[in-house]
Amino acid sequence: MENHFALFQMTPAFGIDSARLDAAYRELQARVHPDKFVAATDAEKRVAMQWATRANEAYQTLKSPLKRAAYLCELNGVDLGIESNTAMPPAFLMQQMEWRESLDDARHAKDLAALESLDAELRTARRRQLNDIAALLDGGNFQQAGERVRQLMFVEKFGDEVGRAFEALEA
Repeated sequence: MENHFALFQMTPAFGIDSARLDAAYRELQARVHPDKFVAATDAEKRVAMQWATRANEAYQTLKSPLKRAAYLCELNGVDLGIESNTAMPPAFLMQQMEWRESLDDARHAKDLAALESLDAELRTARRRQLNDIAALLDGGNFQQAGERVRQLMFVEKFGDEVGRAFEALEA
């Protein structure tokens, strides 16, 4: 089975042309969308549905910087071990603890400004992580990129918690 990049006739790389990806996705969907196979046999309909599903999955993976980075690591033999590998650098763990403390303080104080500040700090950290990951992937350092991808997953998950804290304050 061809990889997601090949499906859209793109070179495997972290930096992609989003407009080109969008256009390739639309073109592929136009060819395999199940609506085009209304009069087809059941087998042809099933194959069309499988292709449409595969195109959707590939598109969602490549569209998301985090998913694209993880996919590139996996394509290059790096098992991210998300379920089993929880080892993180001490400095990153300390940062996580500080962020959690800030979030708890902001929640208890119902401090919108503190939440906004934490959210801005997370956006900056995310941008820095993505830049580091891009450089590592472009340099062919897939193992280290994988470690940074795992860290970014924690940042993303924590960002979701901050988003829920905003929702709770606004409710």
